Amino acid sequence: MEPLSTSYPLKYSVPKTRVFVVFLSMVLCTTILCLLQLRFFKPKSKDFYSFEVKDSRGRIISLEKYRGKATLVVNVASYCRYTDKNYIALQELHREFGPSHFTVLAFPCNQFGESEPGSSQEIESFAKGNYGVTFPVFGKIKILGSEADRAFKFLIDSTKKEPRWNFWKYLVNPEGKVVKFWRPEEPIESIKPEVTSLIRQIIMKKREDL
Repeated sequence: MEPLSTSYPLKYSVPKTRVFVVFLSMVLCTTILCLLQLRFFKPKSKDFYSFEVKDSRGRIISLEKYRGKATLVVNVASYCRYTDKNYIALQELHREFGPSHFTVLAFPCNQFGESEPGSSQEIESFAKGNYGVTFPVFGKIKILGSEADRAFKFLIDSTKKEPRWNFWKYLVNPEGKVVKFWRPEEPIESIKPEVTSLIRQIIMKKREDL
């Protein structure tokens, strides 16, 4: 009778050990797969140039085309006390430094005093006809609230500074990171040194890569 009493632990211990080994192997394999995924398939962090926007005719435009440049991003309006002064200054800045290493990117918005009521095409025609702008004027967007444009939201999140009025300006470096911002009342002369510095860096890097 004694052999019968000792056979039960042996009979049940073997399957339990197998189950434990299989479970341990599965956990180990899952861990290795997760580590490999993090190592080789790590999602790219967002930068300004990784977004898409719409032009004045509603066509999708990738901001990737501006990577490698210094970019001044501005929320513009046609009927604002800052309109004349800013559009003139922005065009002068674009003419002086662009378009090879620098560009102004204008985003119309009607959320500040309802000073941009027209359609996107009307806004573009207004800017070109009255101020001769040669920089891109994109489709009208929202900057505030749940419907805020993702590209502009990136600028706000990066600086922790939300525009309070028209013609806020964000300077983006060639890698798509925000380096500085200016309020609408600040003179264009305060922007030039920062733009000049970025352009100098771009030119030096290009020379080093030759």
